[in-house]
Amino acid sequence: MNRRTDRKAYLVLSDGTVFEGRRFGAEGDSTGELVFTTGMGGYVETLTDPSYYGQIIMQTFPLMGNYGIMEEDFEGECCCSGYVVREFTDQPSNFRCEYDLDTFLKNKGIPGIYGIDTRELTRMIRESGTMNAIICSDPPEDLSEVKAYEVRNAVKSVTCKEPYIVPAEGEKKYNVTLIDYGAKRNIPRMLAERGCEVKVVPSNTTASQILSEDPDGVMLSNGPGDPTENTACVGELKKLINKVPIFGICLGHQLMCLAFGGKTYKLKYGHRGVNQPATEIVDGETGRTFITTQNHGYAVDPDSLSDVGYQSFTNANDGTCEGMTYPDLSCFTVQFHPEAHAGPHDTGFLFDRFIKMMEEDKNA
Repeated sequence: MNRRTDRKAYLVLSDGTVFEGRRFGAEGDSTGELVFTTGMGGYVETLTDPSYYGQIIMQTFPLMGNYGIMEEDFEGECCCSGYVVREFTDQPSNFRCEYDLDTFLKNKGIPGIYGIDTRELTRMIRESGTMNAIICSDPPEDLSEVKAYEVRNAVKSVTCKEPYIVPAEGEKKYNVTLIDYGAKRNIPRMLAERGCEVKVVPSNTTASQILSEDPDGVMLSNGPGDPTENTACVGELKKLINKVPIFGICLGHQLMCLAFGGKTYKLKYGHRGVNQPATEIVDGETGRTFITTQNHGYAVDPDSLSDVGYQSFTNANDGTCEGMTYPDLSCFTVQFHPEAHAGPHDTGFLFDRFIKMMEEDKNA
């Protein structure tokens, strides 16, 4: 059954630019921070990534939904504010498909708009930077509320409410505590595959609560929003430094920077997609470049951390920091997603590096 309609909808940017399209997904108006992601596939994982909390996602690839929705591939709860595509498929074809993209958005209460010139919109964001927008049935005359919109209390809104255990696959070798700032489900899966029993805890869990259970290592997850908003989380991370091996991803990378006394800053339009090049830095020299999945709007200032660590990865496109290593403090962090689901899987070896760090700490 073809579910397309001729119902007009508008995407109105905070600078007053209006794009006309057609509505799909849920009814109603929705305001958010408009961002673009460059992945050609993986839209199921994108829509269920908690790091998109409060944001309107625009896909630069022109066709979305062609293989439908598979709930087994969900990475978390759908927390975005809207969805923008050039074209979507309402008759998907895949043997794993459970239902279509339009139904998913309706079920989650997320307004969508299609028929938008996403290439033009992407060029605008690249020139002007990330901006707010509203998906609506009628363009508002007063854009003051759209301009004033901010993503607030992001981590508090997406973290788990109670601790839970993800058991190790096969023999249990390590106990790892994963602090959930908006964790993707593939993080504990990657650890479990390596013999780790993972205890996932809310973002407000204290350092003393974590250390009282004597974990072999602590994992810091991805998550949404401005890292500097999370002052309480940063304060607890300070108490974990040099007490237990730590591996941080994405927001976890940024929060660890702040815990070490470093600085973060907002990028012009962020890095979002499955094709971001991250080049490893070994002994001060550039090494291999890995294709990575990324989803973030803030970056770490490595110069602010020169007295405690060194930059381990750099973005091959714009030179921003993609990783830090703190060699004397049993800690390393990366800006990209080594647990990437649906991929690429080029940097999965970083989980093995974390395992080795825990092993060396236990044998010290």
